[in-house]
Amino acid sequence: MNQIDLSDPYDNGYEPDDYMMPEEEWDRDLLLDPAWEKQQRKTFTAWCNSHLRKAGTQIENIEEDFRNGLKLMLLLEVISGERLPKPDRGKMRFHKIANVNKALDFITSKGVKLVSIGAEEIVDGNVKMTLGMIWTIILRFAIQDISVEETSAKEGLLLWCQRKTAPYRNVNVQNFHVSWKDGLALCALIHRHRPDLIDYAKLNKDDPLGNLNLAFDIAEKHLDIPKMLDAEDILNTPKPDERAIMTYVSCFYHAFAGAEQVLCFACARFSRSSIFPSISTLVLTVFLSLRLKPLLTGSDIASAWQGLEQVEKGYEEWLLTEIRRLERLDHLAEKFRQKATNHQSWAAGKEEMLTRKDYESASLMEVRALLRKHEAFESDLSAHQDRVEQIAAIAQELNELDYHDVASVNQRCQSICDLWDQLGTLTQKRRESLERTEKLLETVEQLFLEYAKRSAPFNNWMEGAMEDLQDMFIVHTIEEVQTLIAAHEQFKATLPEADAERQAILGIQQEVLKIFQNYGIRGDLTNPYSTITTEEIAIKWDKVKKLVPQRDSALQEELALQHANERLRRQFAAQANLIGPWIQARMEEIGRCSMAMGGTLEDQMTQLKQCEHVIVSYKPNIDRLEGDHQLIQESLIFDNKHTNYTMEHIRVGWELLLTTVARTINEIETQILTRDAKGISQEQMNEFRSSFNHFDRKKNGAMDSDDFRACLISMGYDLGEVEFARIMMLVDPNASGVVSFQSFIDFMTRETADTDTAEQVIASFRILAADKPYILADELRRELPPDQAEYCISRMPPYSGPGALPGALDYTAFSSALYGESDL
Repeated sequence: MNQIDLSDPYDNGYEPDDYMMPEEEWDRDLLLDPAWEKQQRKTFTAWCNSHLRKAGTQIENIEEDFRNGLKLMLLLEVISGERLPKPDRGKMRFHKIANVNKALDFITSKGVKLVSIGAEEIVDGNVKMTLGMIWTIILRFAIQDISVEETSAKEGLLLWCQRKTAPYRNVNVQNFHVSWKDGLALCALIHRHRPDLIDYAKLNKDDPLGNLNLAFDIAEKHLDIPKMLDAEDILNTPKPDERAIMTYVSCFYHAFAGAEQVLCFACARFSRSSIFPSISTLVLTVFLSLRLKPLLTGSDIASAWQGLEQVEKGYEEWLLTEIRRLERLDHLAEKFRQKATNHQSWAAGKEEMLTRKDYESASLMEVRALLRKHEAFESDLSAHQDRVEQIAAIAQELNELDYHDVASVNQRCQSICDLWDQLGTLTQKRRESLERTEKLLETVEQLFLEYAKRSAPFNNWMEGAMEDLQDMFIVHTIEEVQTLIAAHEQFKATLPEADAERQAILGIQQEVLKIFQNYGIRGDLTNPYSTITTEEIAIKWDKVKKLVPQRDSALQEELALQHANERLRRQFAAQANLIGPWIQARMEEIGRCSMAMGGTLEDQMTQLKQCEHVIVSYKPNIDRLEGDHQLIQESLIFDNKHTNYTMEHIRVGWELLLTTVARTINEIETQILTRDAKGISQEQMNEFRSSFNHFDRKKNGAMDSDDFRACLISMGYDLGEVEFARIMMLVDPNASGVVSFQSFIDFMTRETADTDTAEQVIASFRILAADKPYILADELRRELPPDQAEYCISRMPPYSGPGALPGALDYTAFSSALYGESDL
């Protein structure tokens, strides 16, 4: 066996290289070499995955998979064992920047100075910035805490490598690049700690590719160190990337140096273990053998050393396994506590929320809002399913790894699972309750809407019916009352149908009440679509039912009244229809008598006296009709279809009859006196009557002015305007425009007797003088023939009355003197 030189194996005569200088900042330019960038990509990706796989994930593309910051934060949580702030789950750029900033803030909080690394560059997928950031993380969490003989970080790692590889031939570790190109340094590290894995004596310095691949494969297979480098890349690069080599080598340090740090603990554990009961004794024996080297033979030392190596080999295997188990247990226990705490924090208050019955007093819109909120909670609950499964899986693994406090873990896990099952049951029950309540309230909504659609027209019908039933009717005939009665009977025929509609409307409201009572709904019963209440409908319906018989009674009373009025109408009409024609007949009889051309005036007088007697005897009939008319007026009867005669007509006709008969008698008496005084014969009277009858074109006992002019012309009168005007003043002194038979007789009597009087002459001159009490010479010359005018001018005395004009003549004195002389 080769003798091992126990002198300082690290005094190899090499000067420290420049890489031993402290690295305060990361230089961007170092990443510009494509070969280095390729090596760093592979090494850093493998290093990250060696930690991320503990959380059940990994990355494929280092610059893409860290862009949203989620896996970057997870990586920091795994390697630090601490919780980072809750990440943003959005997919927008600002969400990603926020997550990366949280990771960078955490790195900074660990005392790392980040130079020229910004969240925006990581989010944008900048390769150089991403690799620089990962290198910063590796330095802080994998290399910075390395400490060997008062050196730390990179210097400590290098010193550890030198110490471990010093006894091996062809190995001279002076840096983290070219010193590792032939692969012997890596094989020496493995052989130093696990000689069972490599036969170092068979390695050849001239086979760097084989050496490197052998070290990579053994480390990956037996030491759980992933393959982070490519042998070809290292060999083909004049100076391999220092950071990639340093990262890979640091994994060996953590795999082996950690075991050395727990040696005391392991020894204590082994001393109580049946697996290695004599290791302490054996170690002590070897130690004493080495210390008593001069007293022992070479074979004794070699034998003792060989036994120590065998024990160390078994110890290292167990120690590595135990360290991994303990690390895994600590990691799992912490992960269990974090996930359980987070889940229990989330679940706090959820059971109380799910058992609320807030939907019982909610409206339909509020229930729908609660249902949407519950759907969101179900989504949240589903999202937490993975967390519960992870908690259960971690608890199961802790049981399998024989965690020392597994009882509390199981208790907490069982509590979480029980609560989870309870939440699932309550969630389903609340959904069913919300959906049932929503359907019930939708039904209530439809019932409310139907109630509103049917109650509004029904309410209008009742209000219209009440108005019609209370409406004051004014009728004047039996037919009108019978029409109202028929309409009322038709209305009463619709009441059963209306009552059925009322009951249906009330039934809708009863259905709503039943739903509220049967299903324990405590919501508002107010119909949002209608202001008409069932109480209002009931009140109006009762009023309609009371008004119907009242209307019946009122219509029957009115019918009886109209029958009575009809009797009064018929009674009045029967008398009026007799009296009216009787009066007309008497009027015609008087007219015929007064205009009769046969017989004497005395005969006419006799007939008229007899007619007057008949008329006076008829007066009781008029009085009875007045009595009937009084009854009609008291009954407020204003029309009578049975007669065209009114009491006013009868009264006027009766008065006219009395007046006519009296006037006609008076005229006949006057004619008799005139005849006797003037000596007019009966034949002349008949002639006058015949002429008057002929020109009385309207046959109303009077001639108008044109008919009178024509009558005079037919009798031989040559009339000027002045003369006709004078005659009209005589026969129509009231200027009524008509000439009565008596006036005509008087005029013809005077004309026939040829006895003009002074008054007639004065009247003629007054017409010529335009009603002045005097006349001028010019007026006489203009109106009279010349000889007559000159005669009057020569004989008329001057007028000396008031207002006389020069040359005024007194025609009154002239006429009086003229007729006085004639009389003389």
